[in-house]
Amino acid sequence: MWSLLKEFWAFARREKKWWLVPLVLILLAVGAVLVFTSSGGIVWALYPFM
Repeated sequence: MWSLLKEFWAFARREKKWWLVPLVLILLAVGAVLVFTSSGGIVWALYPFM
């Protein structure tokens, strides 16, 4: 996982694709929310943010 992030960071720096960084961060955050809400244990804490 870390090597993939390092490779992506190197690609963004080399190709000057800085607009991809926020996009990937948002996708990772949405994925994390989906994983945590599917477990059901902390749905009550995340409900106000949805």
